[in-house]
Amino acid sequence: MTLIELRGVSKHVVLPDDSRLDILSGVSLEIDSGDHVAIVGRSGSGKTTLLNLLGLLDSPSSGEILFEGRSTASLRQGRLDRLRGRGVGFVFQQFNLLSGRSALENVMMPLGYASGSAFWNRRRIATGMLARVGLEHRLDQRPERLSGGEQQRVAIARALVRRPALILADEPTGALDVDTGAAVMRLLDEVASETGAALVTITHDLHVASLARRHYRLEQGVLAPIDLDAAFARSTLAVEGARAGAESLP
Repeated sequence: MTLIELRGVSKHVVLPDDSRLDILSGVSLEIDSGDHVAIVGRSGSGKTTLLNLLGLLDSPSSGEILFEGRSTASLRQGRLDRLRGRGVGFVFQQFNLLSGRSALENVMMPLGYASGSAFWNRRRIATGMLARVGLEHRLDQRPERLSGGEQQRVAIARALVRRPALILADEPTGALDVDTGAAVMRLLDEVASETGAALVTITHDLHVASLARRHYRLEQGVLAPIDLDAAFARSTLAVEGARAGAESLP
């Protein structure tokens, strides 16, 4: 079942000098429940804008976004906010944990906006999610007492605690070393698969992108499928060329 769909979505902003800056141009994308999609692109390519649109944090200048088959343009702001809170989980590069709160309190936070049993059982649910990411022994620790990998796992637990249908990971390994980043991505993919959530990873790292099942490149606001093997080959040739050039310098 198609979870979220972008149909010919474009986004532009008007600058202070009244000129227009086009950020996205005619982006079309379908993401199914349980899907894992990677979107790669350089800084300034429009990745963050695309993530904000997928996460229902922004609206397109033209085109249409459908969530669970319904156009989001017809939704009032309050309904849109509730849909985002229930249906979308965010994992960011910088973790964005509350420094004055424990790991458990950080993960409980989204459940403070839940209703019914999820609200009343929020401590138990949050504790279970932290156990799922291997941090049951760190419940009372504040972020400054946790390693980078542990902080990212807390952020993942927070993103998943309401069991969203869509998980958006924005450069989730950018602040981590290679081994920790790989472990975090395996964990994120594993937990998303268990809950049946769709996972969209926005990254500049081809190795992170390779963990997804479908791969796209965003370049100058245009989204297109890519052959990741060919992209790896081009990247390897560029590195080897740069190394050869450096070695030839006097």
